[in-house]
Amino acid sequence: MHTRRHTCLPLTILLLLATGLLLTACATNPVTGNSDFVLMSEQDEIRLGQKYSAEIQQEMPAYRNPALEEMVQRIGKQLAAHSHRPGLDYQFTIVDSTSVNAFALPGGYIYITRGMLAYLNSEAELAAVLGHEIGHVTARHSVRQQSTATVTDILGIVVAASTGINGADTLTDMAGTAIVRGYGREHELEADRLGAEYLAKSGYDPDAMLEVVGILKNQEAFEVAVARKEGREPNVYHGLFSTHPDNDARFREVINAAKKYKTDSTTRVGRDSFLLRLDGLTFGDSEQEGIVRDNRFYHKDLNFSLTFPDNWRIENQSDRIIAVPAGKDGLIQMTVADIPAGLSPEQFVKQHMQLDSLRHGKKLNTGGLKGYTAVANGSTPFGTRRVRYAVVYRNNSAYIFAGTAAGRNNQQAYDAATLATAKSLHSLTAAEKKLATEKKLDIIRATSGMTYSGLARRSPINDHPEEQLRLLNDQYPTGEPEPSRILKIVR
Repeated sequence: MHTRRHTCLPLTILLLLATGLLLTACATNPVTGNSDFVLMSEQDEIRLGQKYSAEIQQEMPAYRNPALEEMVQRIGKQLAAHSHRPGLDYQFTIVDSTSVNAFALPGGYIYITRGMLAYLNSEAELAAVLGHEIGHVTARHSVRQQSTATVTDILGIVVAASTGINGADTLTDMAGTAIVRGYGREHELEADRLGAEYLAKSGYDPDAMLEVVGILKNQEAFEVAVARKEGREPNVYHGLFSTHPDNDARFREVINAAKKYKTDSTTRVGRDSFLLRLDGLTFGDSEQEGIVRDNRFYHKDLNFSLTFPDNWRIENQSDRIIAVPAGKDGLIQMTVADIPAGLSPEQFVKQHMQLDSLRHGKKLNTGGLKGYTAVANGSTPFGTRRVRYAVVYRNNSAYIFAGTAAGRNNQQAYDAATLATAKSLHSLTAAEKKLATEKKLDIIRATSGMTYSGLARRSPINDHPEEQLRLLNDQYPTGEPEPSRILKIVR
């Protein structure tokens, strides 16, 4: 959860341009040379990318690390120079997100998460990710499809993937953001083909794209195995290369076909140099967004802690925290907003939140903090349901809790859990401030006899540390460190 405050007013990302821009036209596809039926000119495409980029920068902060930023920009620009649209002003940004993904906006705005960087192991693999996204831009995929089918709410995507509940971010009207996603099988293959070509022309082996798919498939296998042990459905989501089966013949064909573009006898890999730049990369939750440990949430910058129900899955988003029970039959969400001048907690709920059918209202007083709770009907991922709201004032902020249950016959099932979560809000203790500290990657060199089980015993990773260390080093499920090999561990 980012420290930036949000209001309770909805923010809609418009998918249609001004009326004057919606004139259909035929334009030459820069990749194929054929005429495409498109809705906008290149300048309109660039303006649309600028608009969405501005929205994303508001909702998803960039991850600031000069060494990594320089590397991503350098490799991205090299690939773009060999693309079919070298004249675009490509912008490459690292997003401060734990999700493992990358995406492209119209006009050359390309994003990669720090979560993705953590699991890559060479410059060639990074180039494969960026090349794929550049392929989406050069082929104008975002303007060759209807905008309403290609632009969606990123919070909805990520939350649905991590919680298993579609629309889990719509319980209250908080600000969202939008990205371009999912172009369909044929367009994804075209991006693969173009990305592989750009890799080859830049001196990288196109097989690096296969390596990236292997990394993502290993993560998927790990999640499926953990979910089976825990008796739940797996939460599998990777936007990048998500359409590829393990043995995708067409995918391998386009990669092999790109090798004819190689101009050098040597192949760029850049493994060690890449890994050394990852030293100190934030791993998992960041202090700026807040730290989840078991069923507790700690935020160092805002100096607060919360306790959610035991065994609930907690998902920390840029503008909200969402907790979901094992059965996925309800949820609790918390957001933070500024307090309008002069409004009491009761007035905030009744006047500012603009809720329908407000009832059963009463004042709260928890740990010296004033608040108000009430019930109202609201739009939830389960349809229109009874929602328990609680607002707690702390310093100059309103902490807004909303809880609901899926069942129509027991819609108050999670009222007590919602109120207990709201009442757990408190300032960090000295011990909790230590727990609110983020983890970082530490780059080491393996010594003789070093094992992942031994490293896991000393690791601060809470869940499945041995498996996660293998995933980080692309040695899942049974690999072991080789002496003198550079490794990623977590400190």
